[in-house]
Amino acid sequence: MADSKVVRDYRIPWYGAAIFLSSAVVMVLEISAGRLIAPYVGVSLYTWTAIIGVVLAGLSLGNWLGGRWADQGGNERAVGITLMVAGLFSLFSLLVLTIVAPFLKASTLDLVSSSFLYALTMFLAPAVLLGVITPLLTTLALQLDVRSGHVVGRMHALAALGSIVGTFLTGYVLIQYIGTRNVIVATSALLFVLALPFFRNGSRWAPLSLALGATLLAVIVYARAGFANPCDRESNYFCLRVVDTSADAPFGTAKALILDHLIHGINHESEPGMMISPYVHLMDELVLRQFPEDRVAPIKFFFAGGGAYTQPRAVQALYPEAAITVAELDPAVTDMVAQSLYVQTEGMEIIHQDARAVLHHLSHRQFDVVIIDAFHDIAIPYHLLTREFVQLVRSRLAGDGLLATNVVDAFPDARLVKSLVNTLATEFRYVDVWVDTLPDRDTRLTYVIAASNSKQHPDMLQAQRGFDRTWYRINEPLRTTGTSPASLPAFTDDFVPVERLMAKLLFSKQGR
Repeated sequence: MADSKVVRDYRIPWYGAAIFLSSAVVMVLEISAGRLIAPYVGVSLYTWTAIIGVVLAGLSLGNWLGGRWADQGGNERAVGITLMVAGLFSLFSLLVLTIVAPFLKASTLDLVSSSFLYALTMFLAPAVLLGVITPLLTTLALQLDVRSGHVVGRMHALAALGSIVGTFLTGYVLIQYIGTRNVIVATSALLFVLALPFFRNGSRWAPLSLALGATLLAVIVYARAGFANPCDRESNYFCLRVVDTSADAPFGTAKALILDHLIHGINHESEPGMMISPYVHLMDELVLRQFPEDRVAPIKFFFAGGGAYTQPRAVQALYPEAAITVAELDPAVTDMVAQSLYVQTEGMEIIHQDARAVLHHLSHRQFDVVIIDAFHDIAIPYHLLTREFVQLVRSRLAGDGLLATNVVDAFPDARLVKSLVNTLATEFRYVDVWVDTLPDRDTRLTYVIAASNSKQHPDMLQAQRGFDRTWYRINEPLRTTGTSPASLPAFTDDFVPVERLMAKLLFSKQGR
């Protein structure tokens, strides 16, 4: 009886620890999944929906299979094998990425379908296998303790607690300090170590065979560059890369900052005032026309989002007396542009907080120009679209101030743009939508929306400095093409249906 009690006391806590750690691993994989596929499809509501949906589906299937296996005689050895195979498939996800990514990038699939297939092929199998562990070990624990409610409640609590710890540990610590691929490798190793005690009785051929398989798999992943991180740096928010884009410049050297899979700005090495991207150039031209040439007071700029700091850097060069305030959420972005993109941040007031929170706290400040460049491809920070935010911006703008923002949307029926115009029109007298080209087919397009209470510009703008470019104000064509603006909402904090309005992009190749 004493020996039986010792065994019972030892096994149940160990089962609980295994459930806790395996549940933590599930969340480690889920959060790492978002970072692994971000360089290929970005980060949006739809990518996270695909990841969460696939992982939950895998866990559900695994729970069901684990329960059936337990009823049919599943034992500790079964738990050990399952944990090791889960470790194999966790590592295998890196190999799958090297196979699937080239195929999906070359395909005509839309963003939503691509996101789902990345998540499905890489993380369904590990989720199923890890889902088996909790019901299997809970059933084994019930054979050692007659207090069924106590055992079931404790095991479920440990599973939930493990998920919580895995979530916070990955999001706050692991990814930013050791990198996503190292997290995956460490996770796989942990599952193998966790499995070993479950093989304490019986033949060792199964764990040895699986360990050999993991070694062979690691060699294959390495050979296919599966361990190679495409990011120069991983922050809490982005996969950051700097690439040479000198081919886009008329002369000299230029580099671009890529956040996840989108170029966020191009900086010329020797010409800080050169604005290679047309939408950046347009914003500068709008500022030129907004304020008289004989203005004496320095222009005060507020940038919601730094990105590559292309615009703040150009302002430094073109308006030497200007006051520049930048609200950039990610300090790693600021470090990267200062190190690699020729940006001198001295003289700029840089605040590493959310732009809306920064504007809220700067209640004593007035700005002449507010530039919003925080939209990450088709991943939209909803709180920077709403009427409440527009009211906040309006309260911080001088009477002759200018608000300008860039938005990616479909062409010609830009429903998101139309709703944003509706929203801005609640606070501004003049709201103009600008493009640098008028495509002859359905496509995706970068729009610039400018709002002011003091001045409206003509229907066409010709560049006054820099590249020889022309931009077109398309208010009337936009209003009369496709969906009527009157049928679309103005955004509020309680209602920002961005994905519904951008469905044409999200469910077509245009959105990629």
